Amino acid sequence: MKFKADEIASVITSEISGFRGQVQTSEVGRVLEVGDGIARCYGLSSAMSGEMVEFQNGTRGLVFNLEENSVGVIILGDYLTIAEGDEVKSTGALLSVPVGPGLIGRVVDPLGNPLDGKGPIVSNQTRPLETAAPGVAQRQPVKQPLQTGIKAVDAMTPVGRGQRELIIGDRKTGKTAVALDTIINQKDSGVICVYVACGQRASNVAAVVEVLRKAGAMDYTIVVSATSSDPAPLQYIAPYAGTAMAEHFMYEGKHTLCVYDDLSKQAVAYRQLSLLMRRPPGREAYPGDVFYCHSRLLERSAKLSNELGGGSLTALPIIETLEGEVSAYIPTNVISITDGQIYLEPDLFYKGVRPAINVGISVSRVGGNAQTKAMKKVAGSLRLDLAAFRELEAFAQLGTELDKATQGRLDRGYRMVELLKQPQFQPLHFADQVISIYAGGKGYFDSVPRNKVADVEKQLLDFMKHEKSEVRNKLVEKGELNDEIEGQVKAALDEFFARVKASA
Repeated sequence: MKFKADEIASVITSEISGFRGQVQTSEVGRVLEVGDGIARCYGLSSAMSGEMVEFQNGTRGLVFNLEENSVGVIILGDYLTIAEGDEVKSTGALLSVPVGPGLIGRVVDPLGNPLDGKGPIVSNQTRPLETAAPGVAQRQPVKQPLQTGIKAVDAMTPVGRGQRELIIGDRKTGKTAVALDTIINQKDSGVICVYVACGQRASNVAAVVEVLRKAGAMDYTIVVSATSSDPAPLQYIAPYAGTAMAEHFMYEGKHTLCVYDDLSKQAVAYRQLSLLMRRPPGREAYPGDVFYCHSRLLERSAKLSNELGGGSLTALPIIETLEGEVSAYIPTNVISITDGQIYLEPDLFYKGVRPAINVGISVSRVGGNAQTKAMKKVAGSLRLDLAAFRELEAFAQLGTELDKATQGRLDRGYRMVELLKQPQFQPLHFADQVISIYAGGKGYFDSVPRNKVADVEKQLLDFMKHEKSEVRNKLVEKGELNDEIEGQVKAALDEFFARVKASA
């Protein structure tokens, strides 16, 4: 057997060239300066914006600024462990977070590291922090309701699966409570929830986790925590990390809900990073960037087309206003990105109207499409009636004599306000909401003293659940208030309120 030298040479040459192709090369640079969560690095000439880099102590960073002679990197960890002159290595990869069922029920930081002391996260899948939002052709209209369990929201500003509904108001007006009620209400609905705590106090985050655990909601919830004591880079990436975790389930055809609490803190963290990177603070840079920062986050919420599995990601961003200033820069930004807003008013909150929803400013741009037929029927005129009641109430405070019809409308308005009050962390099933609002709208509560409305409502719902369960079950099953079911509901209400009158 003869060997041909040129054949052997060609085989060796091709093997060597193939081997060289497998060698991983990574650029190595040096840290020029470091401080306040950012580092300037020299020598990463081919680094790309948004690329992940690694410092010699293992800490990760994100390329944030590309300058002529250096690269600005935000440090995702303790920047005090990094010193001038340290090596920094480009990875050629985008920043990714672990995703999948292993995260459900856990409290993690924005990089997916566990914070709850329950051991490591078991996940072999990752997803880039930022991905392109689905295009118009990949979406379908928002038609399926996402029940919040809050009468005032489900009746007047309904939320649909795939919608972005902003919760806005001053501090301590119950914004987080509305979001938590919505998460608690998703029990047994198959919706996976992600709660992103951005810039909150660690004690508040612990309280939220405890509330969710007591309600059994941690069984389907992921909590992403970047507290006020965490560095600004972690607060900045937290909402994107939460979205990536939720998106994984959305593209598997599941329904998800993402709460961002709150985006005004993320904007502050982003501004801090922008100024440290010496980006100009005028209108052309920082505020325009913040709009893009929030829009590319919220645009990822969608109801996917059936070809892509029909999954959905619903977003409930929270924005804190100062002294009710809804027309400030960041509130108007997020209002223009979202599909409606729930505005919580301090005056109503202090009067004891909770949730303190201002029906005049609150709106859902999906509207009746995101409601069951039964709710659509009973809540049709509720917004207008309540808005008219507020006007009438302001007029009545002038002390003028009111005719009987006007006084009657005022009395019913007061009772409807009482009916729409709801204790914290006690979401209601949609059938109970429909029965309650129907009874109020049809005047059944008109003879009940205002201070007794909540008690009588509780008795009514117990009566419907235990003594008239067949009527309630029919309402749950059909989801609409047709003539037959409406007749049965009326008969049940007549029977119940006759009892109430007799006992009074």
